[in-house]
Amino acid sequence: MLLWLVIGYIMVSIGIGLYAATRVHNARDYIVAGRNLPFVLVLAMVFATWFGAETVLGISATFIDEGFRGLISDPLGASICLVLFGLIFARPLYRMNLLTLGDFFRVRYNRQAEMALSTCIIVSYLGWVGAQFAALGLVFNVLSDGAISVNEGVFIGAAVVLVYTLFGGMWSVAMTTFVQMIVIVLGLLYVTWLAGDMAGGFDTVIAKAASEGKLNFLPTLDTLDILAWTAALLTMALGSIPQQDVFQRVNSSRNERVAVWGTTIGGISYFFFAAVPLFLAYSATLIDAEMVERFMDIDSQLILPNLIVGYMPFAAQVIFFGALISVIMSTASGTLLAPSATFSENILKPFVSNMTDRGLLLSTRLAVVAFTLIVATYAVSTDATIHHMVESAYRVTLAGAFVPLAAGLFWKRANNLGAGLAIVLGIGTWLMLELFVPEGDVEPQLFGLVASALGMLVGGLIGPKSHHRPHAGHHHAAAATHHAR
Repeated sequence: MLLWLVIGYIMVSIGIGLYAATRVHNARDYIVAGRNLPFVLVLAMVFATWFGAETVLGISATFIDEGFRGLISDPLGASICLVLFGLIFARPLYRMNLLTLGDFFRVRYNRQAEMALSTCIIVSYLGWVGAQFAALGLVFNVLSDGAISVNEGVFIGAAVVLVYTLFGGMWSVAMTTFVQMIVIVLGLLYVTWLAGDMAGGFDTVIAKAASEGKLNFLPTLDTLDILAWTAALLTMALGSIPQQDVFQRVNSSRNERVAVWGTTIGGISYFFFAAVPLFLAYSATLIDAEMVERFMDIDSQLILPNLIVGYMPFAAQVIFFGALISVIMSTASGTLLAPSATFSENILKPFVSNMTDRGLLLSTRLAVVAFTLIVATYAVSTDATIHHMVESAYRVTLAGAFVPLAAGLFWKRANNLGAGLAIVLGIGTWLMLELFVPEGDVEPQLFGLVASALGMLVGGLIGPKSHHRPHAGHHHAAAATHHAR
């Protein structure tokens, strides 16, 4: 019965997504919802896209194991990323009136930068979307009491997300996410209230977490510990700024004000609400310590679903799994669309002369299908945890894309030579260390970030002055370039 009710809810979500598809008339509608979304939809998309499987299953399991120290990248780093993007990056990027971040790198630098950094952005989504599909596999496995294997669940979940993303694009993401955000917030608050009662009260759970050192989040005064802490924070806080899904939400906004505050308030909301699944998971250690111990050895991501199935009344089970499915589908749909749009606009389009708007729309939809198959295959073949998949996703963009984006917007001397050196040195340094010194004292992507910044600095100082002005005039040139292509 529980499985069928959840399937019914999924069908409703698909229905909403397909209804939203009636608003798609061209590629711009599909990729950025015609830049017409109001504040409430942008806020919902920012919050629900980041409040994914990672937050409910991944970081809650990590919190039981490592406490707040294991969560520096997410939710702390993720929230900082959204607030920084909203307050600093959203306004100048929104004014440029682009479809993708790849377009920014072409307009600000050159075609080579566009191709290289678009490829980095696309690759980074493998782990991020893979984490959502892996979580769907876990959910279907638990709901069917093992009748559906985790791998089968991954492909079933991928097919569901594919259906409404394929037809409705950003309009489907926006409308389904708005409904899903309401289910997420109300559902998780209700289930957490029940769990707190079962565990002996909120004070009891928090006191136990504090007594076991789970609430400590600052590094020790040891230099290596500080560097490791900083690397974890920066990987998510800065590495996820040059990402198409965040940019797409900003760019779908009705106006600049919505772009700035929808993203900023969405980031703050995410940080505070991420505490809910942490409390819910930790209450399991008081409700059934033996069950927690058992799943810590098998797969700690299964603790929360099994707590709900084993101890909650039927209505709470329906609400929790409805909320969990909402969490995963809202994240998966948005993050599936982002790399697909980047591929069709920035990798494929330059090689297809005179690609029409209809051709761009079709190629983006085909890219959605292809990327779904690639990611689902990756999700069933990797043995990485959900948290690790997400944490690893932003290493390449931190090392290679953050400096060209930030410098391109805010440093007048940023030029093609600087961008080229930043990309080559940043990604080259990161890759070399990742391959040969993966277990070093300092995370490889931090060295990549420093090398990238040095490359941009050297190139900007010795290379020819750029004719671009970071804050003014881009949107007219960019729009003209886009329409001319």
